[in-house]
Amino acid sequence: MKRKITEKSFCLKTNKTMLYFKKLGDVWTMPYFGATVKDPSQIDANIGLHYFDEKAKNFKYWRQSFFNYDCSAGKSTMETYPAYGSNETSYNDTFALQNTNGAIQAVHADGACSIQWKVVGTELSVEKDGSEHLVIKLKDKLYDFYANQHFVTRLGCDVVETWVVLTNKEEGAVRLARMDSFAFEFLGLAKEYYLTSLNGMWGSEANLTESKIGWGQALNLTSHSGIHDAWGNSPFFMVSLGEATETKGRVFGAAFVWSGVWKGTIAHRLNDQLNINIGVDNLSGAYVLDAGESITLPSVVFTYSDEGKGEVSRRFHRWARTYRMPNRNKIRDVLLNSWEGAYFNFNEDTLTDMMDGVKKLGGEMFVIDDGWFGEGKYARNDDTVGLADWCWNFEKLPRGINYLVKEAKKRGLKLGLWFEPEMANTESAFVKAHPDWVLQEKGRTLRQGRGHTQVVLDMTNPEVREAIFKQMCKVIDDANGLSYIKWDANAEVTNPGSTYLPADKQSNFWFEFQNGVYELFSMIRRKYPKIVIQACASGGGRAELGALGYADEFWASDNTDARQRIFIQWGQQQFCPASAMACHVTAVPNHQTHRVTPLKYRFDVAMSGRLGFELHPKNMTDEEVEFAQKAVAEYKKIREVVQHGDLYRLVNPYKNDYASIMYTSEDKKKAVVFVWGMNRLCKADSLAPLMLDGLDENKVYTIREINRKNEWDKHSPCVDQVVGGDILKKMGMYVQLGADYDSAVFVLEAK
Repeated sequence: MKRKITEKSFCLKTNKTMLYFKKLGDVWTMPYFGATVKDPSQIDANIGLHYFDEKAKNFKYWRQSFFNYDCSAGKSTMETYPAYGSNETSYNDTFALQNTNGAIQAVHADGACSIQWKVVGTELSVEKDGSEHLVIKLKDKLYDFYANQHFVTRLGCDVVETWVVLTNKEEGAVRLARMDSFAFEFLGLAKEYYLTSLNGMWGSEANLTESKIGWGQALNLTSHSGIHDAWGNSPFFMVSLGEATETKGRVFGAAFVWSGVWKGTIAHRLNDQLNINIGVDNLSGAYVLDAGESITLPSVVFTYSDEGKGEVSRRFHRWARTYRMPNRNKIRDVLLNSWEGAYFNFNEDTLTDMMDGVKKLGGEMFVIDDGWFGEGKYARNDDTVGLADWCWNFEKLPRGINYLVKEAKKRGLKLGLWFEPEMANTESAFVKAHPDWVLQEKGRTLRQGRGHTQVVLDMTNPEVREAIFKQMCKVIDDANGLSYIKWDANAEVTNPGSTYLPADKQSNFWFEFQNGVYELFSMIRRKYPKIVIQACASGGGRAELGALGYADEFWASDNTDARQRIFIQWGQQQFCPASAMACHVTAVPNHQTHRVTPLKYRFDVAMSGRLGFELHPKNMTDEEVEFAQKAVAEYKKIREVVQHGDLYRLVNPYKNDYASIMYTSEDKKKAVVFVWGMNRLCKADSLAPLMLDGLDENKVYTIREINRKNEWDKHSPCVDQVVGGDILKKMGMYVQLGADYDSAVFVLEAK
């Protein structure tokens, strides 16, 4: 049920956070977002908002310069969706030329470049789960240009979702030079701000970076690949209001739910105001919105915690598992992927041998990676041919997909296949028949990627999407039992042009391309809702929350080295849940780093996400097989806690020569603690006690250690003991690691 907001101020609340809205002149402002307070009416008095002078059309402050700092940096508006050219909160004639000139800039058909909003309606409704849904309806004072700004509270997750729908009812096209989803201004929250963000590239994804935002400084985060949007910078970040740790301090967190090109700006204004903008990046020029058209901008999810960074992460994990991810309550299977075990060099016997191996290890699924498709001269035996020819390679696998599905079922296994639906090779039947379906710039030389033949298909074109969809459906239907798709993307957009989009809409390319990718994902999802999809983009290029609206998990990195994966997974779990993070045990020397680590260490790292394998089991010794069997059996006992539990980061690998995390069940009856050494010297200094913050102080826990080499191989005096949660939380658990690449996994269960 919807109701109109007639009050001059009101609040939206989650369990622990609150947004305070106040009507100033013609617009809504948001003077406060933070922890819930008992009496929101006191907010005005506390920050000096006294009253609105109707006669002077001005708002009287306790100290004018505090909120309207008169300098080249611009002035505060506090508007929920500020625009270039908006007069300051719509009650005087000063332009809002702050850091990024508001959230939106539009060029109208008559050439005017500004927007001045007025509220034309405000509605509030309650959804089935108790979430409040606010819609603020804005219209330009002069033009028929509209924005509906949405806010949805997610009570159990303590996050807020926001997005904007833009509508052009003018007589001509409006050109959107900027169309951010989020542009908030927080007033004087602290004297110092610290940005926590992720950056990376192939084989080195999700590196954690923490930077102080200097006074008057703006830090920019971007990703302009068009495919690998979690490279460069990942589309989420935290801002600490003053210094913060995992467990203490005030922290604002935001995630841009988008897999295309994007940009974010975090600015520490000269009056200590914090400005945050996030949105799509119109790299090719202004987006053309024709008369009568609407577009929905990607959403932003944000939260605030006064309990440190760890609580911010847990909230985003709960939101992703509850509201974002498909098949969200499903436990993820233990699988073996064929890639590092066979690469392109396989036949039917190779694949059935690998099935035997993964079955023996205790796995539940077998995934055939690249190389199963293509016909004739385009048969896929290397990376130079065959992409976009999604038909079975009967020369390599003469009995087809149905035979392999049956062989998998004989062994009690599910079967998966690798696809790269957005890509093609110029050496393929598909491209030879439709060269215009490849992204290309008129008159420019076609740039080609992997294998010197790889190109990206024009996902703005519905004919292209439909053609790829039909090919994929034919393979999936022939399989009559396919359970998993590894959806890869091994190229960036290097030819940003479309033969489908008209000349005057080429500047819309980046936004429409990503929406086309999402539509292809959705087409597969709608027809095959139970198939598990992994988002892989040359590794962890899509390790973000936009892709997780369509894929059940992401491939964390092509770098499968256990030691480096500790850092990669530490970064990705700042915002993404463990159930989405595919982590595989691989052979040594590692294929990327050539590092040799113990099998136990590789298991102890991979078991902290969705466990899998990427090797040929026939190359394992009998001793390794026996260890793996026991480890997989133990993982199945703990995977519900790992995949769906609350994460607590205990020891930071960036600051120590070891790292530790723990997961706890929602009822805190079960917990799993991981500890990994990294290049520790023999007889190194003792570890500090692990403070197990996620436990219930009123419970007592039995503690056992799994993946032990023998019964004497204990890493803690607590093993096989019963210890109170208050002791483990306040005094900590004592753990001892040996030399290089020693590790331990502890399981705690409440009595």
